[in-house]
Amino acid sequence: MGDNNHGKEVSIANKKIAGYSILSVCYTFVKRISQVMVVYLLGYFGCSSAWLIGPVILSVMREEWKKDKDLRRNVAKAAALCNEKEVILARVDDLPTWVFFPDVERAEWINRILRQVWPNFNHYARDLLKDTIEPAVRDSLAAYKMNGFKFERMILGSIPPRVGGVKVYDRNVSRNEIIMDLDIFYAGDCDISFSIGAIKGGIKDFQIHGMVRVVMKPLIREMPLVGGLQIFFLNNPTIDFNLVGVADLLDMPGLSDILRRIIVETVASMMVLPNKLPITLSENVPARILRSPEPEGVLRVHVVEAKDLMKKDIGVLGKGKSDPYAIITVGAQEYRTQTINNTVAPKWDYWCENIVYEATGQTLELQTFDADDGIKKDDSLGRATLDIASISKKGNADMWVTLEDAKHGMVHLRMTWLKLSSNAADLKAALVETQLLRVTAMSTGLLMIYLDSAKNLPSARATSKPDPCALLSLGKKQETTTVQMRTGDPVWEQGFTFLVNNPQSDTLHIKVIDQKTGQDIGRLSYNLCDLMEKHLMQIEDQPLALKHSGPDSKILLSMQMRILKYEEPKEEDDDDESEKSKETSDNGKGASAPLVAKDSVSGSESPSTPQSHSPLKKQASHDSVASASSISVSKLITSEVASNLDAQPPSIPSVPPPDDDDSELRFRSNAAAKSHGDIGLGRVQLTLRYSTQRQRFIVVIHKVVNLPMPDPSNIPDPYVKLYLLPERSKDSKRKTEAVKDNCNPIYDETFEYLISLGELNSRQLEISVVTKKGFFSSESPIIGQAVINLGELSLHQPVTLWLDLQKEVRREA
Repeated sequence: MGDNNHGKEVSIANKKIAGYSILSVCYTFVKRISQVMVVYLLGYFGCSSAWLIGPVILSVMREEWKKDKDLRRNVAKAAALCNEKEVILARVDDLPTWVFFPDVERAEWINRILRQVWPNFNHYARDLLKDTIEPAVRDSLAAYKMNGFKFERMILGSIPPRVGGVKVYDRNVSRNEIIMDLDIFYAGDCDISFSIGAIKGGIKDFQIHGMVRVVMKPLIREMPLVGGLQIFFLNNPTIDFNLVGVADLLDMPGLSDILRRIIVETVASMMVLPNKLPITLSENVPARILRSPEPEGVLRVHVVEAKDLMKKDIGVLGKGKSDPYAIITVGAQEYRTQTINNTVAPKWDYWCENIVYEATGQTLELQTFDADDGIKKDDSLGRATLDIASISKKGNADMWVTLEDAKHGMVHLRMTWLKLSSNAADLKAALVETQLLRVTAMSTGLLMIYLDSAKNLPSARATSKPDPCALLSLGKKQETTTVQMRTGDPVWEQGFTFLVNNPQSDTLHIKVIDQKTGQDIGRLSYNLCDLMEKHLMQIEDQPLALKHSGPDSKILLSMQMRILKYEEPKEEDDDDESEKSKETSDNGKGASAPLVAKDSVSGSESPSTPQSHSPLKKQASHDSVASASSISVSKLITSEVASNLDAQPPSIPSVPPPDDDDSELRFRSNAAAKSHGDIGLGRVQLTLRYSTQRQRFIVVIHKVVNLPMPDPSNIPDPYVKLYLLPERSKDSKRKTEAVKDNCNPIYDETFEYLISLGELNSRQLEISVVTKKGFFSSESPIIGQAVINLGELSLHQPVTLWLDLQKEVRREA
């Protein structure tokens, strides 16, 4: 009886009027009537026409948006139904350079296999959607107050995925493995329905495109000759779909964007690097080999700044600026910078570290956005893609990257490739490097953990066995294993990787929890300094006793510690050297140290260097110290000044005391403090330095001496104000604290500017000595000024200067 009713419903749904189904016609009719009724009610109640204009504009935008999406989906679906060879040959210009005719034949052969096994794969996909995807989507939607998500119907259709290109690697590959890349594209006829509470909806025209790597290892001497497989996407795949049913009303920009983001995150957590889908083919191969492989290295990224970004915010007088932020993505690892408001030249100074398992084939993706309040989707300001393999060969890179999909805009990136060392002695150099960067979040080591199983866990409930899962934490990062149901001897066989700030002081914490009650049933704390003392800094299949657990409770795990080590790039061919020389800075320095900045802004991009107006010209007279050249003034750093600098946040190395031959310079340095300057306005002492590791221009204001005092009853309250010309903006301004009633104030205050060395060489530093008391009089509060052409100084070492204050300093346009 039920089958007959179902047949009647299907037959009614399949009836057509003029080529359209009855349900489609009814849906369109109700939709149009609703629109007319809304317009009628707005007029009936005398509402303003503004209430109508907004929905009409959104409706038109939505229709155009859907037409564009439908066109792209139809083109992709048509390609999915064509002959394999025709599709691949039609895309020859778009395919990677490694795709050649034999690969076309190979791809066609693989596509035939996929067509044969696709019906059976439907059953596996159904279980995957129900058991893995559905809980992840349900938990994620709960954060948006959308509860009760579940799949109702899951049919992947009859069109299988298509392989557009194949590459089998034969160079730089271990003899114990086979590596193959597949260009996978799926644009099938799936029919998936779901419900979110009372909302019914469906997904059709589902598409996914990405590069899949299949690693077959280890090779064994018995059938099936391969011990296991590792399957993963090198980078996040492109995913698109169309919502149907009631949920279609939320397709822009609500539910569709949320679902797309959740699906991408779920796929990434399963099989986008560093996550892999391991498949064991032989019982003789330990699971640890496939589930906990060692990474190739770590890519340290410094997002310094951007310039000339597009203006997306609309101000009162038209286009304003933007509120830019950047997202850095390497596989499933994603990092976001802070948002800098109201600027098109943000200085982010953001650092992140990415674990890289496959340098060949993986890319670093940079996306910039304009942050918007409310539900409006953030506008894109452009994107860029960098090949990690080329960075790993160079060792480091310092570059301005031009943004794609944008009218204009560039981002300054600095990257260092760090290899993994099993020598504990390399830790000292790694710690020194992170201290030079002065970024507390940087790492010096990498910890790999393979959590095999636990034994004899106690029961958290008297009536049944526990549902154990393990929570691992190191620093701020936490990882969780899968839940094993109703067992006191769980087998997890999962691998995890942690970046370690300092292996000498960090501790790994493992907590075993009963998922049903949330109760702890075992704990373990392991000091990583103990692992450092082991041979090759590793332990294998080590049973460790659990605390706050049963008397015989143990956890079985393996651990490896590796030190992050920068190595000089190997010598390259002549062709590579010529290309490398083009990327080298004007000062001739190559990539010889981690994160050493080069002149990243060429002279053509920067304004011309202004002429000097400060008394820094080289003269032979012994009476003027401020007129000495930068080479001479660099010798004026005394031990007293160096000690003051060491007390400041940016460390400046002390300079050894001068030789006996420089006794005259020491005498002149002391005499400089007694001079009243060229025109009797006093002098200012400061130290300048550029930190290449931190991309910082550092200015230390020491003191001002012999300020004029025309009225003994009106002693100035001086402070020093700095501008990095040509900008006179808030971002460029720095100033010291004011010292009350003093003509010889001592400050010893340090200021920093985040700027590349190439751009700094085209800038001037303006120093103004100002009195607070002058603001309430008719006279100017500025006592004196000086300007330094920074391009004339060598700032790799600290340079201390005495400058004569001038009454008026004119600045060239």
